Amino acid sequence: MNRRQLMQALAAIPAGAVVPAAFAHHGWSSFNPSAPLFTEGRVRAVRWRNPHAEVDIEVAAELRLPADLAARSVPAQTAGIDAAALLAIVKLPARKDRVWTIELAPLTRMQAWQVAPLTQGEMIQVVGYTLTDQSEPVIRAEWLFRAGKVYGLRSSPA
Repeated sequence: MNRRQLMQALAAIPAGAVVPAAFAHHGWSSFNPSAPLFTEGRVRAVRWRNPHAEVDIEVAAELRLPADLAARSVPAQTAGIDAAALLAIVKLPARKDRVWTIELAPLTRMQAWQVAPLTQGEMIQVVGYTLTDQSEPVIRAEWLFRAGKVYGLRSSPA
C-alpha cells in the first residue's frame, strides 16, 4: 500500500475509531526541503479534506521554469522561510510523470489564507518538495500560485 492509499484508508475510518498514534500525520518529515521543485498543470482531481487538501494535476510535456520565478514576491508566513534563497534554487522534477499529486495544507490553514477550493480544469503552479525517496510523483506545496495570487502553505499568514 502506498502513502496515498494509506491516507485514503485512514480518512475513511470514523474519528475516534483509531488510536491517536496510528493516525499520526507525516507533516513535512517525508519531504526533501533542500531541493525545491516547480511544477504547473491543469487540476484533474480535488480532495478538499483533512489531514490536508490534495489535488492531482496533469503536467504539460513541455514544463519549464518561469523566467520570473526567482524574483517572485511571496507572502510572509509564521514559519521562518528564506523565500528568496529557496526560489533561487528551484528546479524542475527529475521524474517525468504526467500526473502529480500536490499536497496542500490542512483545511484550517487553507481558510486562513482564504484559498477557495480548487476546481477541476483550473491551471495552477506550485513550488514545493517531493518525497525524500522520490518513490511517488508527490509534491508538498510551499507556495501555490493561482489566478495571479500566491499563497504560502507551510504555516499561517504572518
